[in-house]
Amino acid sequence: MIQVLIIEDDPMVAKFNGMYVDKVPGFALAGTAGGIEAGWEILQSRKIDLVLLDVYMANKNGLDLLVDVRKANLAIDVIVVSSANDQASVQTALRYGAVDYLIKPFDFERFQAALMRYKYRCIHMRKEGIQQEELDALFYPGGGNKGWVEESLPKGITKETFLRVLREINKLEGWFSTAALAELTGISRVSLRKYLRFLEESNTLLSDVSYQGSGRPLQQYKLSAEGLDYVLSILQKSN
Repeated sequence: MIQVLIIEDDPMVAKFNGMYVDKVPGFALAGTAGGIEAGWEILQSRKIDLVLLDVYMANKNGLDLLVDVRKANLAIDVIVVSSANDQASVQTALRYGAVDYLIKPFDFERFQAALMRYKYRCIHMRKEGIQQEELDALFYPGGGNKGWVEESLPKGITKETFLRVLREINKLEGWFSTAALAELTGISRVSLRKYLRFLEESNTLLSDVSYQGSGRPLQQYKLSAEGLDYVLSILQKSN
């Protein structure tokens, strides 16, 4: 799990941002801090991967903490979440390596996209070697060939439904059944089976058969390690 620290002096905003973090698979809220000093203490004492950092806080600038993190060479990433939209703040955030910048107010979809892009980046940074196309996706999100998904899908599988299926699969942890996925997506089991078959044949999903108390077989699926990488890549390009 990616451990997230929220540094925000407005308790209500911190609460809502924490709720947002909890809704994104793969992320855990490690703590909140109401100011720079408290946030710095947490960074020194806990394993934090990502900071959601406000700028304007009690006569202090949150970007000073970003500068200190870089000077201390801490392996911590920062997403700025602030109402500060002035050129100087944005330039400072970019110069000191903020991975994203969200201007308040924002909706959950934009927040989720920021975290999913970060998750995708983390997965690729764990690899021994990275291909150019993977770097392109990291440095130029949303770029490249716009017809990426239509060209790779077989007949009978549409881009819009395929993306809906992938988004819901990405939220699930462990094994799931066709019925469970049908309930989440609102797609019939019959229609879902061809999507699941395609994902299984492409090694995106693993499959297994378990037997219920009645002795009836139950087909279940879960993302393979390579499949998670693939799903995040597709969702990244679709944002």
